[in-house]
Amino acid sequence: MYIVNGQRMSEEQVRAIEPEDILSNTMLPADEETIAKYGTEASNGVIVISLRYDTPARFEVEGEETNFSNYIAQQIKWGEMDPVAQVVMSIRVSPEGVVSEREVLESSDRKLLNRVRNAIEEAPRWVAAKKDGKGIETQHVLRVTVPVGSRMPRERVIRIR
Repeated sequence: MYIVNGQRMSEEQVRAIEPEDILSNTMLPADEETIAKYGTEASNGVIVISLRYDTPARFEVEGEETNFSNYIAQQIKWGEMDPVAQVVMSIRVSPEGVVSEREVLESSDRKLLNRVRNAIEEAPRWVAAKKDGKGIETQHVLRVTVPVGSRMPRERVIRIR
């Protein structure tokens, strides 16, 4: 069982939390006290996680939460005849919800990288993460592959023996 900032979460939700967002974690044993507090589902123990924020940052378009990587990919014009290309970038979301580039982790095409940077500048602001009612900075990873829905081809390797 996982308890994050006082709320129960699934293992899948916990795996989606960025490690740098975790302030602390505590493993509670499966004893009588833990089971009394959390119920019989705590019979295998409980992991209590505290995050740097009370509410996570989220990206919204017209009031609806949207995946930022998908949004950026859809803003980029990329022909079907252009090669498959990918950009992976570490981004920062300020306490005001403004996105900025931290570091390019991977880029297979300079033209795509420039288009991703332009799309980030033109994108709506995020709803920043909040701690005690105040916005805080968070970090995220942006992954864009175009054409949308494509996969990067495997690198060809020639082995000489």
